[in-house]
Amino acid sequence: MPDIHIEREHSLGLPRARQLAFKWAEAAEGKLDMECTYEEGKTSDLVSFTRPGVNGELRVTRDRFELHARLGLLLGAFKDRIETEITRNLDELLQHADPVQAFQHGVAEATRRSGSKAAAGTAKRAAARSRKA
Repeated sequence: MPDIHIEREHSLGLPRARQLAFKWAEAAEGKLDMECTYEEGKTSDLVSFTRPGVNGELRVTRDRFELHARLGLLLGAFKDRIETEITRNLDELLQHADPVQAFQHGVAEATRRSGSKAAAGTAKRAAARSRKA
């Protein structure tokens, strides 16, 4: 099974890193159909995640994010692309003065875009039906 391992240092401290990881877990559940379990610890937190084709953990400390994911056969074919996307998104996020706010903004923007695409698709289907009628 292909594995992804990503480590990134940060200067958020545990409370802000915890907040960011919790927001990520919420988004993963809502957008990616992941099942996430969040365990807070004294010096680190652990987010366990799973869905068909992938499972893993995100360890959160005061100065580091460490992601381990195991990909199934189908997603394994896209390992490099998935790893590149996660790395790019995390690096961009950690460059912001307030990564938690930047993440929330990014999720809202992605939701808006996907809502616009869904509405456009619905309009196209309705127009096609009316032409056939």
